[in-house]
Amino acid sequence: MSDQSRFMLIVSPLMEHSPAFDRAAALAKASDAALHIVAFDYLEGLATAGMVNEQALEQMRTGYVERHRQWLEDQARPLRKIGVHVTTEVVWVERPLKEILIHLREQPMTVLIKALEHEALLSRLMFTPLDIHLLRECQVPLHFVNRLHNVLPRRIVAAVDPFHCDDQYQALNDRILHEAAKLASVCSAELDVIYAHDLSSVSADEFGFSNGSAFFSTTKAKTLFDAQADTFRDLCERNGIPSERQHMIMGNPAKVLSSYANAYETDVIVMGRVGHRGIERLIGSTVEHLLYKLPCSVWVVSPEVF
Repeated sequence: MSDQSRFMLIVSPLMEHSPAFDRAAALAKASDAALHIVAFDYLEGLATAGMVNEQALEQMRTGYVERHRQWLEDQARPLRKIGVHVTTEVVWVERPLKEILIHLREQPMTVLIKALEHEALLSRLMFTPLDIHLLRECQVPLHFVNRLHNVLPRRIVAAVDPFHCDDQYQALNDRILHEAAKLASVCSAELDVIYAHDLSSVSADEFGFSNGSAFFSTTKAKTLFDAQADTFRDLCERNGIPSERQHMIMGNPAKVLSSYANAYETDVIVMGRVGHRGIERLIGSTVEHLLYKLPCSVWVVSPEVF
């Protein structure tokens, strides 16, 4: 077991069977990986019930946790019958982020799998959801399961940004393609690579022009496009991606990836994220912009040194 990959699935405290269950089970079976299912329970009404004494309240909490533990075991039993090594755990905690990160430090995982929790825009503006906190702080790959075309992914897209002056991006792009190729191999899935380049976001000062119109009125724009194409081609060839699977598409990355995923019934988009610096065109912020918009699931890769 020491050499076996381990996946961690975070489930809802409401004892609901989400598509994330099916995706995690399918990936664990295909990867011959162990699956650890964890529920971080906290029910506001139960936690703050003022009509009973503390001893009775503790008994209620303990009873709920035990019922959830038994429910998880019921979900795990069919998976064990098909050969997946499954363990379950229930933790009562109000704010699960810290506990999740502690779990990942104490029990290293290959990937963290979780159903995407759709939050209203106003709610996201006022309170940072757990999913966004995980994007920013979790160091292992994250698989946010949205809707399923196929339980086991059949069409995978890797989204890269190879044309950036920061060396951190070059290493991250290779890491994205490595993770995407590994996932595609396990699932016997098709893998395409997309570079969505948006010249409208180019800083004129970055290229020595006083304004953007001066940049686009010269041959510099074509020179930049050709340089981007060469860099993208080199990245793909270095990672063994055939030319017919390379797609360089002009446009806003969020719109390009969303449209492509819709048109080709993509199962998973593999993306990268880096440190947040407040610049919307960076890879990391693109993930947050897309998380609630994509019609498919997302696999997020972080740099090796975070």
